[in-house]
This record gives sequence, C-alpha cells and structure tokens, in this order.
Amino acid sequence: MTMSHFLLTAWDWEPSVIVGCAGLLVAYAVAARLKFSKAALCFAAGVLILFLTLVSPLDTLSDIYSFTAHMLQHMLLILVVPPLLLLGIPKEMAKRALRYPWVRRAEEFLSKPLLAWSLGVGALWVWHWPPLYNAALGSEHIHILEHLSFLVGSTIFWWPVISPVEELRLRPLAAVAYTFGACSAHTVLAILLTFAPLGNYPAYINPPDPYGILPIIRGQWGLTPLADQQWGGLLMWVPACLVYLSFILATLARWYRLPEHDVAVAVPSAPAAVQHGGRF
Repeated sequence: MTMSHFLLTAWDWEPSVIVGCAGLLVAYAVAARLKFSKAALCFAAGVLILFLTLVSPLDTLSDIYSFTAHMLQHMLLILVVPPLLLLGIPKEMAKRALRYPWVRRAEEFLSKPLLAWSLGVGALWVWHWPPLYNAALGSEHIHILEHLSFLVGSTIFWWPVISPVEELRLRPLAAVAYTFGACSAHTVLAILLTFAPLGNYPAYINPPDPYGILPIIRGQWGLTPLADQQWGGLLMWVPACLVYLSFILATLARWYRLPEHDVAVAVPSAPAAVQHGGRF
C-alpha cells in the first residue's frame, strides 16, 4: 500500500466519536440560540480538530505504528482542542450556565489553581507512565478513558487562564506563573522521553503491519524505533512549550494594554486579594 492510499483508506469511523462530536455541536447551537459569531467558529474548529484527531489516519498511525504520531494526537487533545472549545464559549452563555447553583459550585471547586493545574498536568504524566501507556494501547476501553482524561483534565486546566468570564480568570502574573509551570512540567517529561532507553513502549519496536506501510515509515521517513521515540519526546518538548509561551505572551500583552488603574487592581497585595476573594 502506498502512503497516499493509506491516507485515503485508514479512516476509523467510530460511531461514538461521530455521535459525541455531533452532540457537542448540537448542544452548542442550542445554548448559543443558533447565533453565528467568531466564538462559534472557534468552538466548531475545536470540534473539527477533535473529530479528525480521533478518526483520521493519524489515529491509526498512533495506535499501531508510531510513538511520534501518538504524541501529536495527545498534544492536539491537550493543547489545541480544549482552548478552542473554551474560546468558543461566549461570556453570556457561560454566565447563564453559572446561574445554576450546581454549576457554580463545580466551577468554584474545579477552578482552584492548584487543583486545575494538577488535573491537567497530572493526566499528562500519569498516562505516559509506560505501564498505563502500554495498557491503553492494548485495550480500547482504557484508551478511551485516556483520551477523556486528557480532554477533561486539560479543559479544567485551561479554564482559569481563558475562562469566558474574565472575572474568573487568574490575575495576569499568576496566569503567567501557572502556564510557565505547566510548560516546565511538559519539558521535564519530554526530556525523560527523548533520552530514555528504547523499550519503554515496546508496541512500536516491531509493530504489526496490516496496511503494509512499515517499510515507508522505517525507510523513507527514517523513523527507526529509537528515532520515533526521540521525535515524539521532542514534539512534546518544543511545540508544546511554544503553545504555552503563546498564552504567556498574550496574557502579558493584555496586561500591558490595561489602563494604569486596572493594572493596579490586577495585581493586588496578598491581604487585599484574600479580603476580597481575588484569585491568585
């Protein structure tokens, strides 16, 4: 099989993914009252990337052939899809949802910075622990749980940074520290993966070749098992930190554009923040 043939035929039309993505779009359209906006485009883009990540040949490459492809899939589920979905929620929609007491209580609990950070970063570290990672490759149910953990944990992680309701976001300097900490955690894990000895993820050493493309991957692409592991680690290392850096720069730019009075309010003293319930 040629690679072009593989890219045309290796689509996995999983009903749960189709129904789930369609359900997200329908629920959003109802909540947005069928209003078209730039935010709606962000949400639709997030759902589209989620859909392609889970049904396109990338998923087949991830499951069978390549650690690098699997890492790309994970980075999309962690760093691209959740921010797009959150950026797609209009402020008015979020405020309507927060009128429900159970939604407000859940938001207050899950948006605590230490908890949100731990859920997002923790999911990344836990699922790349070799025994769990290999278990996910060997079991469809565990694999689904892994993907759901990434999506839910990362959405909770990104909420304090890009919540649709600006009053619920972290203060600018706190948001920078929060995001930089996540970048550092990604970097440490990426270094461990990049320079780890071959064998932590044995499924990719001698994978089955149902599509007959392994000679292309090993020969034309040059992805030997060791190179594949190293490129996967580098993918988590450099592009992932560029995403975090982009959010850090955007946060600093917004802070810089604030009027002088608002900047002073945005960086209160610790006693004042505690007194008024401000988030750090």
